[in-house]
Amino acid sequence: MSRLHMGIDVGSTTVKVVVLDENNNTLFAEYRRHFSDIKSTVKGLFAEVKEVVKNEQFTVVITGSGGLLLSKMLDLPFVQEVIANKTAIKTFMPETDVVIELGGEDAKILYLSGGLEQRMNGTCAGGTGSFIDQMSILLKTDADGLNALAENHTIIYPIAARCGVFAKSDVQPLLNEGAAREDIAASILQAVVTQTISGLAQGRPIKGNIVFLGGPLHFLPQLRRQFEETLKDNAKSFKTPENAQLFVAIGAALMYEDKTSDIDTLISQLANAKSVDAEITRMRKLFETEEERKEFFDRHGKDVARRKDISTANGPVFLGLDVGSTTIKAALINEDGDILYDYYGKNEGSPITCGIKILRELYSKLPKSAYIANACTTGYGELLLKTAFRIEEGEIETIAHYKAANYFSPGVDFIIDIGGQDMKCMKIRNGVIDSIMLNEACSSGCGSFIQTFAESLGLDTISFSQEALVADNPVDLGTRCTVFMNSRVKQAQKEGATVGDISAGLSYSVVRNALYKVIKLRDPEQMGTNIVVQGGTFNNNAIL
Repeated sequence: MSRLHMGIDVGSTTVKVVVLDENNNTLFAEYRRHFSDIKSTVKGLFAEVKEVVKNEQFTVVITGSGGLLLSKMLDLPFVQEVIANKTAIKTFMPETDVVIELGGEDAKILYLSGGLEQRMNGTCAGGTGSFIDQMSILLKTDADGLNALAENHTIIYPIAARCGVFAKSDVQPLLNEGAAREDIAASILQAVVTQTISGLAQGRPIKGNIVFLGGPLHFLPQLRRQFEETLKDNAKSFKTPENAQLFVAIGAALMYEDKTSDIDTLISQLANAKSVDAEITRMRKLFETEEERKEFFDRHGKDVARRKDISTANGPVFLGLDVGSTTIKAALINEDGDILYDYYGKNEGSPITCGIKILRELYSKLPKSAYIANACTTGYGELLLKTAFRIEEGEIETIAHYKAANYFSPGVDFIIDIGGQDMKCMKIRNGVIDSIMLNEACSSGCGSFIQTFAESLGLDTISFSQEALVADNPVDLGTRCTVFMNSRVKQAQKEGATVGDISAGLSYSVVRNALYKVIKLRDPEQMGTNIVVQGGTFNNNAIL
């Protein structure tokens, strides 16, 4: 039997490699981000392992969410990471009752006493390492910087824990209002704690001897402290092993079989293997022919609202204000329904300030021959603006959606609205809103989702959408959480996808998200024949 044992843990964002001797002492241990290039990362780690193991034979076991393909390429045994985790815990920390493990895109709670059970995140990666990375960027720092800031906090603000896009909208107003960066950083880490406990434990107590594992909990001591503060009433003890970020790889190394290999053989097999990553599939171009493109723009070019110059206004005019999750909109019309003035822009986390700016501009342009006879507010900030500007009318946004849709398209059957963070689908029957479907805990496929991707690629949203219209090979990015999709974007870029291919792929994702995750569509006929789309996201012609 070999006296050396290697464990390889390929996670969503990192690769961990450990070599143990016959007494379970660690001879080699490395934790490295793979940036979606797993093959090159493993190749580099193998070269470093060679310096330690020389020509000796050793056993190898692979684990992790990204490890199955690597195990097939190298013809090596694969174990499920929960089993590897449990093996390491039972070997080194047998008194453990509960394990909390956070990874790049994964979050897990493993109950070892009172009935073996694992809880794991599924479609959402809120409360993971990638979520922390995203939030750190907002504070113009990295995860370590976020941790250092949080150590000096005095206040914890409520921040959405479930979704990175929702969290961003909670953080931005705090930044705009001058909240201390230390307090915002601690609030972000508390959101991770909240998401893990409420989203995964779901009422089952986390008690007894609790162990923290995974990169985020290893590298961010303030995150551990906030977990401890939240869980202290039921806990006997909290422990974080010295090698918490490598524990699953250690567990894999402990699960060795008789089969052995040597490092030169593994390096050779890896060099001759095909890509370790699954290839991103491609989808149909948005427009296969120039005729298709022309027909699309001609058809939608017919639907245009009537407009008149505000300088021609005379008598009563009417103002509508809509404060959404990320934007503020205004429209001024005359008695005939002609649009005299409109505004669309980010609310910058301060709708009242933006509202003052809009009204000042509007009054500066409105001739003395006209007067605002009535105004109405709607959206998230309906009551806020109604109170601030002493506006008498307020309307729930679903009714406002229907009123507009039926005005421009009488007899509308179905309305789809995609805003900055929310997505609503309304079924109309006999002139009445019969049912409403909306996104709840996840905002993938909404406007902020597209905007974030555009900015990460150095483009504004309009330029990003235009690239999609001419893309030859749109990438299939699925319909999952923005954090998961980030990984697929990185992989697609590595495989040569253009910005247009990514933009077109995201456009497909938005639509599929609306149809299959929000509407939960089984039959297209359920939507009726007269469909109206609304919301700023549909100004993106690729999504339309």
